[in-house]
Amino acid sequence: MNAGSQYINGVLELVEVLKTKEREHLSQAAYLIADAIGAGQTLHAFGTGHSHMLAEELFYRAGGLACVNPILEEGLMLHRNAVQSTDLERLEGLAAVLLKQQSAQAGDVIIIASNSGRNAVNIEMALEAKARGLKVIAITSLNHAEASSSRHSSRKRLHEVSDVVIDNHGCIGDASVDIPGLAIRVSPTSTVSGALIINAIVAEVVELLVQRGVTPDLFASSNMDSGDEHNRRLIEKYKGVVRSL
Repeated sequence: MNAGSQYINGVLELVEVLKTKEREHLSQAAYLIADAIGAGQTLHAFGTGHSHMLAEELFYRAGGLACVNPILEEGLMLHRNAVQSTDLERLEGLAAVLLKQQSAQAGDVIIIASNSGRNAVNIEMALEAKARGLKVIAITSLNHAEASSSRHSSRKRLHEVSDVVIDNHGCIGDASVDIPGLAIRVSPTSTVSGALIINAIVAEVVELLVQRGVTPDLFASSNMDSGDEHNRRLIEKYKGVVRSL
């Protein structure tokens, strides 16, 4: 078996693990979010480094919830300065500043994605959100987190300060494929599993809302003939709450 096939097979096995072992946690997350949206609240999303892509996956997406506020800070991404992003995600005090700039209110929900669950900004974001009355959903690798020490002064890791924890079941270090002759593995799984988790939650949230008689606001594809007009109405409705619109 070549390395590419090995990776794909590993991801397929991981999907089956998520489908069985995380079913209850996915439902817990979906119920929290559906309750919040049904009450007119907002879903926030945050991640650093590559995990910020999961916040983007939730946001302004065809078939996605319109009431999603992604907390996107350029300094914590990779396109401006990758080394700086690593330094900043370990910086205490930054999450409090970022959250203060958002529309976060008691009763809202926030999803925080961090594969390692050990860096200060993610842990602080969870603590700050809970202090403001938000419910916190973590997407993390318990294999990695439990093998690592916290970089936050509380000595807690993300899964220890969250209301619902969804384990992505990734391996320590995230990269999953061994290449003979190399000491370092290749091909991480956290983005694939994270996107699957995010979209499974959205599907269940929408299903719950419809069952409750609530029609959720969903973005359409802008590449459909009626998409722009449909989305324009939602943008006008949510632009005061969602900073990135």
